[in-house]
Amino acid sequence: MSLPTTTLAAGAKGDPVPGGRPGEREDAKRLAEELAGRGVRGVVLSWVDTCGVNRVKTVPLHRLPDAVAWGVGMSPVFDMFLTDDSIVSSEHLGGPDGDLRLVPDLDRLAVLAAQPGWAWAPVDRMTQDGEVYPVCQRSFARRMAARAAQAGIGVRASVEIEWAIGRGDAPDGAFVPACTGPGYGMTRLVELSDYARDVLEALAEQDVDVDQLHPEYAAGQYELSVGALDPVAAADRSVLVRQTIRAVAQRHGLRASFSPSVVAGTVGNGGHVHLSAWRADRNLFAGGDGRYGMTAEAEAFAAGILDALPALLAIGAPSPASYLRLVPSHWAGAYACWGRETRESALRLVTGMTGSQGSAANLEVKCLDLAANPYLLIGCLIAAGLDGVERGRALPEEIVGDPAGLDPGQLAGRGIHRLPTSLGEAVEAFSASTVLTSALGPLGSEAVVAVRRGEEARFTDAAPDVVAEALRWVY
Repeated sequence: MSLPTTTLAAGAKGDPVPGGRPGEREDAKRLAEELAGRGVRGVVLSWVDTCGVNRVKTVPLHRLPDAVAWGVGMSPVFDMFLTDDSIVSSEHLGGPDGDLRLVPDLDRLAVLAAQPGWAWAPVDRMTQDGEVYPVCQRSFARRMAARAAQAGIGVRASVEIEWAIGRGDAPDGAFVPACTGPGYGMTRLVELSDYARDVLEALAEQDVDVDQLHPEYAAGQYELSVGALDPVAAADRSVLVRQTIRAVAQRHGLRASFSPSVVAGTVGNGGHVHLSAWRADRNLFAGGDGRYGMTAEAEAFAAGILDALPALLAIGAPSPASYLRLVPSHWAGAYACWGRETRESALRLVTGMTGSQGSAANLEVKCLDLAANPYLLIGCLIAAGLDGVERGRALPEEIVGDPAGLDPGQLAGRGIHRLPTSLGEAVEAFSASTVLTSALGPLGSEAVVAVRRGEEARFTDAAPDVVAEALRWVY
């Protein structure tokens, strides 16, 4: 088995099986030999917990075949970790009992260009009885993609990456921007030219399809966009890209923060998700009879997400720091509304330039950030979109301009409302959402609610700068 030329291509296998699929252990042995020839000594087994932290175990290269066949042990309690590594509990989760198996997906394995000697692979989590663990977020995303496929809809997704680059020699965890030029300015790129080049080089070596990289608005902020993939691969790629950006920063004596709010009171980091829905080779967001070329199914898919946005924030804006970012008139999407190329709306319809709509048209969900577990988030977005299709929902009137400029009566008359302004409010909306809680199942929903309430309790009455400082280097 040779290393895939495109390590994050679509078409990964389904759920793992105890002992591995026929021939899989032998394939892993051959792959390990090839990796050894490339200087790899260890493999990172990666998953993302409920609070959005990338947790890992590693194995020496010669143990890779065993890991593929039987997994690596890990306690289920990590689904109940908070961002400070304290543990919450619920009726069924959070105790010291039990064990899981972390099974690497070799179809997604990548040799880490910025961490010499290491390869990386996302894992699926199984019980010791050989069943899919009900709280495995990666398996959840796969189930939602399969549900869409059963309805004849293929979903493609990508996650925008925004981050702030700080000086590594800043004292006591403070953030000192590593560049000071104007937002979007060439000066800022000149100041970090070597770093930005090395990010692009590392991602290219890992077969990550980068669309663009540019300086952003906030101090020290950059943004990177990547090509769309199937839902699970898109979430995998989001994790890999951030790990790579962080590793390159470390090699340059810098620190990368993906926190929604690096400095309270300033523009934060988003994690916008782009989605398109397809039937065979036709993009449902283009070439239709609806507004701006949307088909009826595309409008219904978007309407399902729009309706679920308050509950979706418990998944996609899951940190107390998220609500320092999610404020009006900052292009954060603080109001539940949609518009074509309207960057203040929570849903932005991107149609693409004339002649490119068939491949470019997509829906951007802007009210999200990178504290989110990408597998949970993309899976829940699909669940909400499919609910819209099944119910035949219709999009309301679109917004033009900034909804913050409308008075309350105008907002109410157009069915526009402010999204939750606190994590607690979002959790209440999530708990009341049968669409999302049914999709996640009892244990998955229980973990989300317990962890979110734990994070909220940590910062009760905390000042914004305290919240930002405490979470600055977590994500």
